[in-house]
Amino acid sequence: MLSYQHAYHAGGPADLHKHIVLAELLARLTATARAISYLETHAGRGIYDLGAAESLKTGEAAQGIARLDPDPATPFGRVMAEVRDEVGPTAYPGSPAVARVLLRPDDRITLLELHPGEHAGLRAALAGPGVAIHRRDGLEGGLALAPMTPRRGLVLVDPSYEVKSEYAAVAAFVRRLLAKWPEVAVLVWYPLLPAGRHAELLSGLHPLVPKVDEVAFDPEPARGMTGSGLVLLNAPHGAEAAFAAARAQAAPVLVPVNRRA
Repeated sequence: MLSYQHAYHAGGPADLHKHIVLAELLARLTATARAISYLETHAGRGIYDLGAAESLKTGEAAQGIARLDPDPATPFGRVMAEVRDEVGPTAYPGSPAVARVLLRPDDRITLLELHPGEHAGLRAALAGPGVAIHRRDGLEGGLALAPMTPRRGLVLVDPSYEVKSEYAAVAAFVRRLLAKWPEVAVLVWYPLLPAGRHAELLSGLHPLVPKVDEVAFDPEPARGMTGSGLVLLNAPHGAEAAFAAARAQAAPVLVPVNRRA
């Protein structure tokens, strides 16, 4: 959706779930000398200002990152420290910035973003050597670019789900992507809403067998999204520890719902 801007939600509980798991997975994937490819379908602007009007309007960051003191010894804590040292104390790293901090010069980063304003912000924040930024539809572009070299790596899929059909579209995308690129791990984020629409996404992944991690927010919001879900396919070694790390590092904010493989 060209109307969606993630600045209203940056640093909230759902971001913490997604970004801590992402950081843990990237740390595991880069633990060996082999280079990897990282592709993101809905990149946003990369780095957000939690002092901006959009963030202050929703207060989601106040219920999320503002309640934590990330340990710089953890992958996510390292990202937070480096981004804030570089940009300022109210900066919050989106997933592209998580990848930029944790990946190495030989790794490849490809970021897709269709929204013109978000794309411009992404280029301003992250353009540089080793980072390819495209203004195009994430699902179309992800399939067109797959498989990438190096073949080992991770794809992050986290659309806004403002359109109900996105749940089925994401499931179809993942099935087609893994058919083209069977070596890559795929991490999909989705919201937990009272309507339970994420069930269509999970059922649509059949016959693939994902690892699923779901957390609720504490305190529970009075309306809207009540929790966050992640689906991981072709999980690298240590994936369960990545899920556990998010729950441990964001314990004041996230409450386990379930975990199943």
